[in-house]
Amino acid sequence: MFDKFSTSTAALLVVCIGCFIGPLGVASVNIAIPDLAADLHANAKMVSWIPTLFLLSSVTFMLPFGKLADNYGRKRIYTCGLMLNAFASLMCAWGDVIEWILFWRFIQGAASAMIFGTGVAILTSVTPTHKRGFALGLSAACIYVGLTIAPAIGGWLTELWGWRSVFLFQVPLVIGLVFLIKLRLHGEWKNEKHSAFDWRGTGIFALAASALVFGLSLLPNWSGALLLVLAALAMIYFVVHQSRHPEPLIRVQMFRESRLFSMSLSTSLLMYASVYPLTFLLSLYLQYVKGFSPAQAGQIILVQALAMAVVAPFSGRLSDKIQHRILASLGCAVVALGFLILGQMNNNTTATYISGSLVLIGIGFGLFSTPNNNAIMSAVNSRELGVASASMSLARTIGNLLGMSLVNFLVHIYLGDAHFTSQQIPALLKTVSFSLHFSFICVLLACFLSVSRGKGKSN
Repeated sequence: MFDKFSTSTAALLVVCIGCFIGPLGVASVNIAIPDLAADLHANAKMVSWIPTLFLLSSVTFMLPFGKLADNYGRKRIYTCGLMLNAFASLMCAWGDVIEWILFWRFIQGAASAMIFGTGVAILTSVTPTHKRGFALGLSAACIYVGLTIAPAIGGWLTELWGWRSVFLFQVPLVIGLVFLIKLRLHGEWKNEKHSAFDWRGTGIFALAASALVFGLSLLPNWSGALLLVLAALAMIYFVVHQSRHPEPLIRVQMFRESRLFSMSLSTSLLMYASVYPLTFLLSLYLQYVKGFSPAQAGQIILVQALAMAVVAPFSGRLSDKIQHRILASLGCAVVALGFLILGQMNNNTTATYISGSLVLIGIGFGLFSTPNNNAIMSAVNSRELGVASASMSLARTIGNLLGMSLVNFLVHIYLGDAHFTSQQIPALLKTVSFSLHFSFICVLLACFLSVSRGKGKSN
């Protein structure tokens, strides 16, 4: 598909490896959470912040780093993100208290924003339009391959060498990728003219995201409600500020100019809000309720991402020829069916039943993600590829954050400061059940938006 050793080949290789390593590190940590919690004597509320703070940081810094990448170089920001990710992983591995882990997971989230806010922009910058769907499909497949093996690797590492090894094993992989970039990926991609950086907009957006997450975690207390009001006001102010700023982090007019762009991003947000909490919830369910080991739990959870990895490349190739809306909407419908089945889960549900539901969710998400990403990147002009890439990652990460924030809220309501014991199993089952029903509703809304987005165009 690409010439050997060409710039597009090198970019595809680098971005695909990054797409593999990132989810591998994130998802493997979720499997190790029960052992980490026991070792550090952390309660349910504290450990639920491990994935949430990572996502909060990613959301906060995604647009700023997308803008900086357009100004100073997408490869430069991408490489710096990789190095920061490796350093934060080392710091997490050395932690002796949960607060230390939470701080460095926040830093790791910022590194993730640098990587995923620019990776697709690099790929889109060097890939011919008629091959873009294939390239995006391959990068999406690498994400799913990373997600596929992450639970199993996280489980095996935790059993063999403890939870710290889950943070350590990704460091040499990242260092190797940095050397590959230096040796093979030549050139830089950025705008010819620098635009002023919007520090005020960055601060307003960070305030909105933080108030939303912490507000949800504090409900039903009045302080939580006040923070949610603050989040809404800050987000309104952010939109108004961006619409008036001469060099905004994101042109909000893009959403009015292209229905395809705005509806595709909204669909992505809802789909990721539904799917992301699954690994965290099933990790707790399979280990605490069913009594499985970390390795066994990881092997069950990996079937979802394995199905995604198999389907995504074919979906990407088809998206170069078939309307994005058709494939993406079909994917949403299959995911909805998977959640409908999984939502019947109780403490007697078999591993086979859970695996079958996860296969359906994986197939549907594989059908959805690449055509939807292709639609987003095809709806903007070349000068805004960095911002579009960051917006795509931002929609995904906000969706992830909303899903995990709801889980945080449910953990606060049903479990609170309690440690995970057999007495807490009924409360954990309530948390899992409510979350799965919420995910089903999100997917139904995503189906409606996907069908309503319009035909768009196929490359």
